[in-house]
Amino acid sequence: MSEQRLAGRVALVTGAARGLGRATALQLAREGAIVVVNDLRRELALAAVQEIGAADGRAWSHIADVSDEDQVEAMVAAVTERSGTIDILVNNAGLMRSTRPVESISLDEWQRLLAVNVTGVFLCMRAVLPILKKKRSGRIVNVSSSAGRSMSTFNGAHYTACKAAVLGLTRHVANEAAPYGINVNAIAPGSFATEGGLELFGGMPQEVLAGIIEAEQKKIPLRRFGSPQDVANAVAFLCSDESAYITGATIDINGGDLMM
Repeated sequence: MSEQRLAGRVALVTGAARGLGRATALQLAREGAIVVVNDLRRELALAAVQEIGAADGRAWSHIADVSDEDQVEAMVAAVTERSGTIDILVNNAGLMRSTRPVESISLDEWQRLLAVNVTGVFLCMRAVLPILKKKRSGRIVNVSSSAGRSMSTFNGAHYTACKAAVLGLTRHVANEAAPYGINVNAIAPGSFATEGGLELFGGMPQEVLAGIIEAEQKKIPLRRFGSPQDVANAVAFLCSDESAYITGATIDINGGDLMM
């Protein structure tokens, strides 16, 4: 186990069944947090909880759709009833869709991405903030993307718009929450070879996909894609007391691919 910077704190991590969310849940648990693994994929969420338990961490799962107001409110109520409070919220749940011309994006697909990637962040923050304000402390970390800083290479305009919106929402809520001792920040990951990212290339021959990955990695100054642990480390820092004077900020995690 690593340093227990988050000992005893209750952390709700959305979209935590796999990829960046799962690595984040595992890292927060290693650092002493009691982690609630939220996702819609029940079996994967339970597997994440079991992995945390096998490493002597504490976790349980809650299946909920973050784009559904009633489900979010019920989830937060269940967490506070079982654990007594919430100290940390990591808004990681999100959808990706392959890039294509904006005129070919259907309204249904546009609205679905907005519902999960933006409204889900809003609903979870809205539900958790009264708890954090009452105790006058807490940490919120919203997962955006380099797409929100610039544009997306492999996702469509709707994904770019969503991730830019998350950054604006983060800044605004950070300003509102600061007088209550609550820190609200965002991270903007670049290129990561996660399950969700690789699904964008579904059906592509492996040798072609390998060529794309190799070419994209050569464009990155650090010459590699990020690992989920790279994100988990940054989130854990933002959830810890070491980040006490950081709020309304965005940490870029992209190997130097986008320097601002």
